[in-house]
Amino acid sequence: MKLSCLPVSFFNDIQSGVMSIHDWAVMARATGLDAIDLSIVLIRNHTPVYLRRLRDDLERENMPVVMIATYPDFTHPDPQQRKREVEYTRHDIAIASELGAKYLRVTAGQVHPETSQSQGIAWVVEDFKRIDEVASEFSVQLLFENHSKPGAWCNADFSHPTTVFQEIAEALQDTNIGVNFDTANTLVYGDDPIPVLRRVVKRVVTVHAADTAVRGQLKPVMIGTGIVPFNDIFLVLRENAFDGWICIEEASNLGKVGVIGAVKFVKSAWEQSAMSSTQGKSRI
Repeated sequence: MKLSCLPVSFFNDIQSGVMSIHDWAVMARATGLDAIDLSIVLIRNHTPVYLRRLRDDLERENMPVVMIATYPDFTHPDPQQRKREVEYTRHDIAIASELGAKYLRVTAGQVHPETSQSQGIAWVVEDFKRIDEVASEFSVQLLFENHSKPGAWCNADFSHPTTVFQEIAEALQDTNIGVNFDTANTLVYGDDPIPVLRRVVKRVVTVHAADTAVRGQLKPVMIGTGIVPFNDIFLVLRENAFDGWICIEEASNLGKVGVIGAVKFVKSAWEQSAMSSTQGKSRI
């Protein structure tokens, strides 16, 4: 199992300049991570000097970027804005390629009152297929997530109810687009994550290990102290020979302590799921 982390708890510090991406890479290496994740909101610009320096810093620390998270809104009712969103995502694909990231996490879009469910799904699938062609040219794989609501948006994610997420994921089976399965977001919407995971597990490329304290709400806590059934989730992944990256989404706001605790918990939970899987097979 390979482990990376999206440092949500440090977003404000990195954006304000209190902490650099290089600082995050140094911390990540010290806490036992194999690589790091970034959000597109943390990358200041696409100038050659800036991106080259950033990549050199990460290579010097031997901490590659595995996944970059971005936030396209392909459900916007204005067709001109949807065209902009496609162009923004093309730009993000180029940045991911420049930084050597294997994956770009993409979203369907926001809930807009003017956009019907059927129309929104059609727009999302159409635009996903359009940007998938660009991603393939740059050797970046797009990963669609069962998302909730990022700070970059005003509204919740369109991919709820969960059936919408499943319908979009299934409509992409003829593309290179995989799934980044978030362990907490299905619970945030009040649904059970296990049936959803079983439905899409063959398309899961990476996992966002996240936790929430309350069913039906997004209340991030130190991973392993909330209500997410990690053992059950990891068992399903193991049953299906998952061998991808587990990308911790660390949003507890506990700083380095939160990252250390998350890394320790996820490693332990993954090992325990192996024992549970072995014991389950021995009873058969």
